[in-house]
Amino acid sequence: MSDPSIDFRERLQSALGSVYRIERELGGGGMSRVFVAEEASLGRKVVVKVLSPELAAELSTERFEREVRLAAQLQHPQIVPVLTAGDAGGLPYYTMPLVEGESLRAHLARDGAQPIPKIVSVLRDVAKALEFAHARGVVHRDIKPDNVLLSGSSAAVTDFGIAKALSDSKAAAAGHATLTQMGTSIGTPAYMAPEQAAGDPNVDHRADFYAFGCMAYELLTGATPFGDRPPHQLIIAHFSETAVPVEQRRVETPRSLAQLVTRCLEKSPDARPQSASELLAALDASITE
Repeated sequence: MSDPSIDFRERLQSALGSVYRIERELGGGGMSRVFVAEEASLGRKVVVKVLSPELAAELSTERFEREVRLAAQLQHPQIVPVLTAGDAGGLPYYTMPLVEGESLRAHLARDGAQPIPKIVSVLRDVAKALEFAHARGVVHRDIKPDNVLLSGSSAAVTDFGIAKALSDSKAAAAGHATLTQMGTSIGTPAYMAPEQAAGDPNVDHRADFYAFGCMAYELLTGATPFGDRPPHQLIIAHFSETAVPVEQRRVETPRSLAQLVTRCLEKSPDARPQSASELLAALDASITE
């Protein structure tokens, strides 16, 4: 009996041809599988992220590739760029540089709540990435520790624009139905803004600030605002519950940082910070407290 994992890898390698040589699989989640490959023409290591067959079946591949190419225009030190996008035997994929380091998720899993100077440094880098992307009309929609990579003393955000590409290509495949009509939302429940969880087609950059607040809360306390619950309970909590103020869970939190987290976690987008420059100003103020 054949190994499905090997079959998938062979199928992917066949579709990629001689452009990329797959070396190993890094893993992945429900939406994608992640491989390290060498780009033959340049001899550089890249990450190849391949969408799952189940997800690919629900997408407009053409729309997905078009949206990913828009995200590929982002060139900033705090953003891991998308290099290419394509279709590997019916499975949409995209490539990114291989960043030497580890994810913020792995760092949290090992060390738990972080020292405040380290937290502020990471959050400033993420806020810089958001400021740059938002100014160019690109919303992340899935800010979380898994999508923040640590390398040396800096942090960079990965998968910019991918959640939007998935949402838009899913809607395109369904015809003219909106995501609300489809009952679909793309994102991670523990970090998902209420309007995003509701499948609001008009989600904007302020959903990223909500997720930013959830991530900041986790960095400070070791847990997300509404804890470890089943996904549907987390969604309900984002709509109906107020998180315990972060300063009650970590008393040494600088006041300006605690206030920023509280503002980011507001249910209404209008009550949150309206630009990433506000995030940076609050973070800079916390350094001097």
